[in-house]
Parts: sequence; structure tokens; C-alpha cells
Amino acid sequence: MIKMLSISVPGQGLHAFTQKVHALVARSEIEEGLCTLFIQHTSASLLIQENYDPSAQADLESWLNRLVPERDPLYTHTLEGDDDMPAHIKAALTASSLSIPIVDGKLALGTWQGIYLWEHRHGAQQRKIIVHIGQ
Repeated sequence: MIKMLSISVPGQGLHAFTQKVHALVARSEIEEGLCTLFIQHTSASLLIQENYDPSAQADLESWLNRLVPERDPLYTHTLEGDDDMPAHIKAALTASSLSIPIVDGKLALGTWQGIYLWEHRHGAQQRKIIVHIGQ
């Protein structure tokens, strides 16, 4: 089964969409298999991260922003704004796809794990994620 998720985000940060993926896995009726997620963008990424304490997400965002600052004089790709080239670098350093086992008809995520779209641009975005669920 292949489905397209469209995720609207208000801007930069980690945006949970675990429940949307859980719902797709449940509808698939697959008991054992693999759920693969792929984001079709070069300025956002996917992440499995702690879903209990939001300070972990805030710390990740702060750390990555410090690692990849805006307005670095080395950037030549600047036509789309100060956040564009840093967004591409952040996406290159993180993941464009995730694979999660399906066990007993459910995603085999740990107790504190959630699935996030990590938006690297400041403005609101509409992001597309392909979800493949198979045995």
C-alpha cells in the first residue's frame, strides 16, 4: 500500500504526525511488515524522537540552528531567503526517509518515540510524505 500524506506546518520546528501514520498502518491490516516514509522536499526532514518532553525537541532545534547558522558568508544559494540554504544543509544532515517495523499490526515504536516532520524553513509550508506499508 502506498499513500501520500500532506502535512501543513506553521514554520520551523518539529511537527508530530505519528497518529496519521498509526491510522494508515491500522487501515492496511498488515500484521507484520515495514512502514517506510519518504519526504519529497530538500528543506525539511523526518525524525523519530522523544514525544514526552517538548524540551528535547526545542533543544534539538536550538542545537541545529547553532550548527547551521543563517547568513553565513560562504553561502551562494541565497535567492530564496536567509533560511533557504541552511534548510538544505539541515536536511542533508538529517533524514529524508524512515523505516519502522510493523509488529502485530502496529508500528514498533518505543514508548517515548514519535514521528516528526522537521521543518527547516521559517514560513508555513505544505509538505508531502510518501508512506509505503508492505510485508
